[in-house]
Amino acid sequence: MRVQWRWGGSKTAVPNPEMKSRVVGAELLLLLLLLQLQLHLLLVLGAVRAPRCTHPARCTDPPRRYTADWPSLDSRPLPAWFDEAKFGVFVHWGVFSVPAWGSEWFWWHWKGEKLPQYESFMNENYPPNFTYGDFGPRFTARFFHPDSWANLFEAAGAKYVVLTTKHHEGFTNWPSPVSWNWNSKDLGPHRDLVGELGTAIRNRNIRYGLYHSLLEWFHPLYLRDKKNGFKTQHFVHAKTMPELYDLVSRYKPDLIWSDGEWECPDTYWNSTNFLAWLYNDSPVKDVVVVNDRWGQNCSCRHGGYYNCQDKFKPETLPDHKWEMCTSIDKLSWGYRRDMAMADITSESRIISELIQTVSLGGNYLLNIGPTKDGLIVPIFQERLLAVGKWLSINGEAIYASKPWRVQSEKNTTSVWYTSKGSAVYAIFLHWPEDGILSLKSPITTSTTEVTMLGIEKHLKWSPNPGKGLLVYLPQLPPSALPTEFAWTVKLTGVE
Repeated sequence: MRVQWRWGGSKTAVPNPEMKSRVVGAELLLLLLLLQLQLHLLLVLGAVRAPRCTHPARCTDPPRRYTADWPSLDSRPLPAWFDEAKFGVFVHWGVFSVPAWGSEWFWWHWKGEKLPQYESFMNENYPPNFTYGDFGPRFTARFFHPDSWANLFEAAGAKYVVLTTKHHEGFTNWPSPVSWNWNSKDLGPHRDLVGELGTAIRNRNIRYGLYHSLLEWFHPLYLRDKKNGFKTQHFVHAKTMPELYDLVSRYKPDLIWSDGEWECPDTYWNSTNFLAWLYNDSPVKDVVVVNDRWGQNCSCRHGGYYNCQDKFKPETLPDHKWEMCTSIDKLSWGYRRDMAMADITSESRIISELIQTVSLGGNYLLNIGPTKDGLIVPIFQERLLAVGKWLSINGEAIYASKPWRVQSEKNTTSVWYTSKGSAVYAIFLHWPEDGILSLKSPITTSTTEVTMLGIEKHLKWSPNPGKGLLVYLPQLPPSALPTEFAWTVKLTGVE
């Protein structure tokens, strides 16, 4: 076959095979160029889509960036670890642990409100002209052994620990560069308490959170801003924000538990600018969790998860992740020398609150206050270990669980539900006198099975004459039951 082409309007024969191959190659190249041009036009016009990445690990889409406003910041998904953790330990520790009387608000009650009982306490126990600053050197932490604390928290079943880095008194438990001679390195312990505990906690794969108060009651710059109606931000620029950035960069916390926000709006605190940096550029941007105390207008509205208020306890399932923070000592968050047994929350009450909180989708943060020497008193240890013992049996129904379609049945046994995958857990707080647990909410099927956590064999059950099922509990003496109170029945094959 002879290939011909027009050149200047005439036909010319290709004289040799080499020239013929060059011509064919040129025609193919031209065809490929035309196809590429057509594909490019189709892509531009949107007629076809570029292939999607089929290997997520190799995809390089830029991460989403958050802007310094609440609609953007509130849209950030909460890191999964926090919802899975369910139970944490709160630690209130500072110079207030030295007088150890009344509460951790000692300084404010004494000098801010000038309550007569605090004046009398000081007159009876300390020399004239004794100042709050004089308590600083007496905050020794002499018996603080971070590994012992961490072992206790691990035995308690805690998945995260939140330590006070600075309360409203302003004393910092780390060498803050903007708290000269009012920090644990320059004064008192002469140690970096935040750093030492963080190392011990993380060696046990427990998440580490830092409590930080935005305000300081008697700081001169804060008092100046207050006098100016918070139209100036001298304290924020010189103290609050430098400390927050330092804490994050230095210790890389998994959680920031903000507090002390109530006197000012978030615009005074520059909260949204800090959180935008925290979520976009900080060393913990992918894992860090924050609460909702970033300004007087933020509680239960803005932030990561919600505290709403101290000891917050909703009646129904909230539509946002939340946390109940409460204290073993009913009257104080810090250690008190005048604490009485009547002030101590019982084991059954603590475990009941944990169950109800998790059933309603929350986390339970239980507080203890160490002494000025760094000791956790035996009654606090006992309560924490009781929680750990209960969780060692029933943790399957707590950790990484989700609220079920029904949260509770308010009957004589007081049943609370959780779920995980296809399993439903019914945790009942009172053992029925006849040994038969009546559950109204689960819908049984032909594959329904019932067990009790801590007991290997299956339990007998029958359909409830009304709806649900009757579970025939094991006939055992109290000493042989898995726990002393709050038992868990695991249901599979139910709807």
